[in-house]
Amino acid sequence: MRLKVLLPAEVLLDVAVTKVTAEATNGQFCLLPRHVDFVAALVPGILYYTSPEATEHFVAVDEGVLVKCADEVLVSTLNAIPGTQLAQLQSAVAETFHALDDDERRARTALARLEAGTMKRFLDLERQIRG
Repeated sequence: MRLKVLLPAEVLLDVAVTKVTAEATNGQFCLLPRHVDFVAALVPGILYYTSPEATEHFVAVDEGVLVKCADEVLVSTLNAIPGTQLAQLQSAVAETFHALDDDERRARTALARLEAGTMKRFLDLERQIRG
């Protein structure tokens, strides 16, 4: 199989693999070359892959999508960090990707407040025009 990890601005990985293990919203799964085509929504975590030389490699991935089609496995994500030390990657996931989730939540909250404030001002303006 061929594994490609795609980021918005670059192809992070393009390697031959014999096995890919990742975590989706409904749990962890493993893909082998003869498995059926597959699509999964990934959660922040560690993606494992085995090279043809039987060496295990790791990539910390943010939320994303994994698609297996024939002998190609494509992973599209906003952030990913390849590494050899599993403990370091797990802490990178906890610190980096979950921190991004918190930032996104704060941004969504701020946007909701802006929208609510705009709607309130429109209603006030409408009342002034009618009244």
